[in-house]
Amino acid sequence: MIFSASPWFLLVCLLVGAGYAALLYSAKAPWSRPLNYALAFIRFAVVSFLCFLLLSPFLKTTTSTTEKPTVVLAVDDSQSVGLFTPGAVLSQTTTGLQQLTQTLTERGFQVETRPLSQPTRLTPPDSLRFTAATSNLDGLLSTVSEAYEGRNLAGVVLVSDGIVNQGRSPVYSEYRFPIYAVGVGDTLPKKDLSLATLTYNRVAFSGNRFPLEAEIGYEGFSGAATVQVRENGRVLQTRRVALPAGSRRTKTTFLLTAPAPGKRRYEVLIERQPGEFTPLNNQKTAYVDVVKGKLRVLLAGAAPHPDLKALRAAILRNDNFDLTTYLPGIGALPAPTYDVAILHQLPAQGGLGAELLAQVRSRRVPALFVLGAQSDLAAYNRLGTGLTVQPRGSQTDEVTPVPNPAFARFTFEEDALRRFAEYPPAPVPFGQFSLSGGAEAALLQQVGRLKTQRPLLVFGGMPQQKHATLLTDGSWQWRLQEAVEHDAQPEAYDRLIIRTLQLLTQNANKKRLDVYPTQDNFTTQDDVTLGAETYNAVFERVYGQPVTLTLTDEHKQTRTFRFVPTEDGAPLHLGPLAGGLYRYQARATLGGQPHQDQGELLVQEQQLEALDARADHNLLYQLARRSGSHLYYPQQLTRLGQDILKANYKPVIYEQEDLKELINLKWLFFLLLALVTAEWAARKYSGGI
Repeated sequence: MIFSASPWFLLVCLLVGAGYAALLYSAKAPWSRPLNYALAFIRFAVVSFLCFLLLSPFLKTTTSTTEKPTVVLAVDDSQSVGLFTPGAVLSQTTTGLQQLTQTLTERGFQVETRPLSQPTRLTPPDSLRFTAATSNLDGLLSTVSEAYEGRNLAGVVLVSDGIVNQGRSPVYSEYRFPIYAVGVGDTLPKKDLSLATLTYNRVAFSGNRFPLEAEIGYEGFSGAATVQVRENGRVLQTRRVALPAGSRRTKTTFLLTAPAPGKRRYEVLIERQPGEFTPLNNQKTAYVDVVKGKLRVLLAGAAPHPDLKALRAAILRNDNFDLTTYLPGIGALPAPTYDVAILHQLPAQGGLGAELLAQVRSRRVPALFVLGAQSDLAAYNRLGTGLTVQPRGSQTDEVTPVPNPAFARFTFEEDALRRFAEYPPAPVPFGQFSLSGGAEAALLQQVGRLKTQRPLLVFGGMPQQKHATLLTDGSWQWRLQEAVEHDAQPEAYDRLIIRTLQLLTQNANKKRLDVYPTQDNFTTQDDVTLGAETYNAVFERVYGQPVTLTLTDEHKQTRTFRFVPTEDGAPLHLGPLAGGLYRYQARATLGGQPHQDQGELLVQEQQLEALDARADHNLLYQLARRSGSHLYYPQQLTRLGQDILKANYKPVIYEQEDLKELINLKWLFFLLLALVTAEWAARKYSGGI
């Protein structure tokens, strides 16, 4: 008990209570003397305690909790462990982990198992299935570090083959706990053939020849190997590839002719040879998007500007584009043969570029408008792009881009989000921005650290002529900054420009139902998502119309999904799909009439776990040695348990103090109420007042 006043005031409280009781019960009463004394005592207690509460006493409580030392079994349950660890050794490992768990639990430890496939979930050792498609050991250990931060973590038992094919190597990370590494897998070289890498361009032009370069790895073989290229089970080319002695890698290149436009899947495989360890790594798949021809882009500007050079460089990095540049008043008006136009600060003040704008409007060419200091915003607002800009004088805001989470026409990679955060501020007009006609903002403005809802990159217009607007002429700084920070690889900026042009030129017809993949291609680890847009008879966006989608795989197996497009742009989630080429057909009833759309999507199968059959125990040894531990093997799990016990990890006792005002304890109120009620009832029952 803690008092905010001197404890000597307790005597005053008792005197007040005694005086009050004596004054009230000293006169002759109609009830018995014992009852009189009892009532006087109740009044004394109640009054004294009420006076005591006026001193603002506090009740201090201390709660002690004991946390056992925790040992985490971080198990690499990837496919490589299951494929290349002998069955008897794998069984010995899981049995040993169960015994280790029992031993440590009996000695006062808390033992938790976290598999690589689901590091946030606790899984018993006997439930491990070794089916994870990738190995990210740093991700596993980092998740453990975050989950047990501030807790009594004694150490982590890492069971792995040391193979890393995703994320960074754990030897370059720092961990604040001991790592007891247990090596599984097989470190002996195996007689094996493997298709190490497959290099190709993802886009090819119909009728042109394109290369597929295959790199073949081999161990214990010489002579030659047979390599084939297949499409839908049909052999396109077969080649005998020499395997030079004294080397472990060789390359061969196939030249294929691109067929009709569409998405194509080519399988490159090495025929299995006698004595080969496993055929699982003998095959890879190339996914090629065959297009009709190059997309013709017109880049026009009101005047020379650094933006034009940045946009030109981004476009020329993609072989799918032909670029023409034009400056009004300097060169001749280009022939109207382009598929999409980039209009930098056009329409400009003084009517500059009016002839080009008329050409773009008359041919209904999709256009990307880049606004800047020379833009005529009044003329721009009359173009019907879906965005209206009402500037306040010549003021500008300095902003950086931030993705709009409600935009689903294309997605931004995690790496792109990090790079956007590094961009320097660029100027945009300060004023009011209004979206109309189903226009959507792909990027929003961030002013300093404040993320606003003001648009930065807007897609609008009509299906027969799509428009996009970038509200800054300072994006050249973004590409320059990204090139400096990332070894001359401004990938996020270039992808943004390319995807903007692709989106402007996609489905430039009058479809009222538009269903599309949110990415160019997916992997087997991705959640495959499709976006959908529905329009009424005058091509205004409408929502709430049910859409039925039928997905067909390469084996003609179909699945049906039903969803409703909403205003927040939430896509249809199909979940992870097996690798392959899928075709989809969507149907909806709009305005009482049936409409349909169809398309294709690619899911790339990742075979990372089958590529490397040789365990890397040196990596595990480095991890263990750096944390002051050792590398163990499955038959040494008993010794591992003994070493953990010898380390003499102790429980941690936590004390938590809680300070409460006594007057806030509700049970005291009800106690005083009960005493006062009992006194009143006794007086009434005995004939008092």
